[in-house]
Amino acid sequence: QVQLVESGGGLVQPGGSLRLSCAASGIIFSFYSVGWYRQAPGKQRALVAQIPRGGYTHYADSVKGRFTVSRDNAQSTVYLQMNYLKPEDTAVYYCYASADKPHWGQGPQVTVSS
Repeated sequence: QVQLVESGGGLVQPGGSLRLSCAASGIIFSFYSVGWYRQAPGKQRALVAQIPRGGYTHYADSVKGRFTVSRDNAQSTVYLQMNYLKPEDTAVYYCYASADKPHWGQGPQVTVSS
């Protein structure tokens, strides 16, 4: 059974930082494309960052230069380092792992507010 367990969400002030982690089990992690989506209230789920098997990263324009996605295949974990957070980054963040079909994490809340 595939499981993606996320950690690291919470409340942070504008300009602050958070690091999300997503530990996978039940898959050969190195074979999967992984990354993060987010869903803000009233909006559709949207891609934030992804890092395929080959390691080339891709970011949404809104987070370029502020967020960094990385993966540790030995630990079957994908990370999202979020710096210079803005109120508009407030959302539920979902990690995913995809080979033939996507698997999703539970989605921790990230709230950026003073």
